[in-house]
Amino acid sequence: MSFKSPFPDVEIPDVSVYDFLFGSLSDADRDRPALTDGASGTTTTYGQLAAQVDGVAGALAARGVGVGDVVGLHSPNVPAFAAVFHGILRAGATATTINALYTAEDIAKQLTDSKAKALFTVSPLLPQAKAAAAQVGIPDDLVIVLDGAEGHPSLRDLLGQGAPAPQVSFDPATHLAVLPYSSGTTGRPKGVMLTHRNLVANVCQIVPRMGIAADDRLLAVLPFFHIYGMTVLLNAALYQRASLVTMPKFDLVEFLKIVADQKCTYVFIAPPVAVALAKHPLVDQYDLSSVHTIFSGAAPLDNELGKAVATRLNCAVRQGYGMSEMSPVSHSIPFDRDDVALDSVGFTIANMECKLVDPGTGEEVAYPEPGSGKISEPGELWCKGPNIMLGYLGNDAATAETLDADGYLHTGDIATVDADGVVTIVDRLKELIKYKGYQVPPAELEALLLTHPQIADAAVIGVLDADGEEVPKAFVVKQAEADLDEDAVIAFVSERVSPHKKVRKVEFIDIVPKSAAGKILRKDLRAAEASAKA
Repeated sequence: MSFKSPFPDVEIPDVSVYDFLFGSLSDADRDRPALTDGASGTTTTYGQLAAQVDGVAGALAARGVGVGDVVGLHSPNVPAFAAVFHGILRAGATATTINALYTAEDIAKQLTDSKAKALFTVSPLLPQAKAAAAQVGIPDDLVIVLDGAEGHPSLRDLLGQGAPAPQVSFDPATHLAVLPYSSGTTGRPKGVMLTHRNLVANVCQIVPRMGIAADDRLLAVLPFFHIYGMTVLLNAALYQRASLVTMPKFDLVEFLKIVADQKCTYVFIAPPVAVALAKHPLVDQYDLSSVHTIFSGAAPLDNELGKAVATRLNCAVRQGYGMSEMSPVSHSIPFDRDDVALDSVGFTIANMECKLVDPGTGEEVAYPEPGSGKISEPGELWCKGPNIMLGYLGNDAATAETLDADGYLHTGDIATVDADGVVTIVDRLKELIKYKGYQVPPAELEALLLTHPQIADAAVIGVLDADGEEVPKAFVVKQAEADLDEDAVIAFVSERVSPHKKVRKVEFIDIVPKSAAGKILRKDLRAAEASAKA
């Protein structure tokens, strides 16, 4: 017996993302500000954005890009991101959004796996993007640099063509809109196949719970290339005709300045930003009184930390939960519910049902009777709904491990549910490390460490640093007579991975604990780490 959302189902229109967001654009809407560059204050109206989306779609169609093709989008948060992202979808192509911190090797892996035909980037990221494109055979004329670079088309060039947007036809329920990459519950990044219906559904499901209004000014510092920023910020805000204020990367001073200057009302963050808002003395130097809500996601938010932010900023604080594989939101504390504990992830959203399954026995846990005030035993959270992915691109085995025959996504997270339907994530079944909201697969770092000639064996787990942030820690077994210290190991990894994947701590040990089958027993390392701190 599953438990369902306490909220009534919402209607999900059977349309493309473009028609959903821009099909009903009124004359009054066209003059509203859609995007504002946080640094310069330059504003793009909804009318201008819609015209840019059509222009990008037309230019792509003129270059032979359309239904069945994949286009890479490698950019931080700038207003042009929205035009390109939705232009790709408008052309009938599929957007694979690429982490702006990725190295050339990381980019090339994603371009290869997704079979991308073209790539959009920005000039500061061009060196690694160009190297990756060359490696996978994407020609320079299909590497489009938004702000311009010699030898490459720019966004202005594409829009200047004036090519009409193509007439495309596809089934929103099966046609892929986006291919973000996620490590899922285990292993290396995999392409998450999300359809137009998946994205449309999730916006319809979350809008009633989040309370985004047309007069809101939302700070967009969470990256649009990540599914959280893509759905909760970019698409939901545009659907509600709200205004997005973009920031390319987080910097506390710039963050505070933009919120104050642009009078941002709704701010979406990850927990590390909450730490700064609760504790940093700089916060008191800025007028943040325009903010009515802070919404946290991407990693667990502590109840006391959430309360500290709410008190200091005199605003509401809310938390949600999701995964790329769920487009991404499955649970949220509603904007109008002050009685829900901040360390919970709130209620199951509309049109979804969930199960909690004992990972040891495979049996579904018993749920408390409504009104009993009780809490269930913990179990792995399984979720089902119209926002669940089709599967992992070209990886039937991984899909079968994550999606069952009944359509339930096995999240890999351990949760409880109380008698009112409030869900709390209590532990992580999967081994992923979440550093500042980014997923870091331990196996990837372990494989890299083992390429060092002086390292005999290695294991990686997530540990908390002084700020309470989960960071990768390597347990290293040195080769006999190896001359290796902590700094050397950290430098070795740092030179070969994206910044968020760096090993931050190292401990030398005699042997890596493993099962009889050879699987690293990370739980033993975590237990030893906890014991050492006790």
